[in-house]
Amino acid sequence: MNTLYLTETQDTPQVTLNKNDGVFELVGRSLPEDSVEFYAPVLQWIRDYAKAPNPVTAFHFKLEYFNTSSSKLILDLLHELKHIKNITVFWHYHQEDESMDEAGHEYAEQVEIPFEFKVLQ
Repeated sequence: MNTLYLTETQDTPQVTLNKNDGVFELVGRSLPEDSVEFYAPVLQWIRDYAKAPNPVTAFHFKLEYFNTSSSKLILDLLHELKHIKNITVFWHYHQEDESMDEAGHEYAEQVEIPFEFKVLQ
């Protein structure tokens, strides 16, 4: 399975989905002009990965900010992650960023997968 790597820009997060290295993360800011278009290959990659996942999967969200349209696609992504056995979502946020902490808890309530919250240093 090929690695999906999207370079971070001012408006889009870095996306690393690497089955071989076990690295699964979104890092940065998510406010693309077209969230559906940006997240489409990510969602498809997760669907393909779910067919033959690693024994354990850790997906890291290290987002500084996301807009309203991205929030829907992030929820869609989390719903796709539900189909992966032995997955844990790690929601990273800065201690002073209460809104990002709250967003993670809201997502955790909406999907039935384990979440762990990590404060970024």
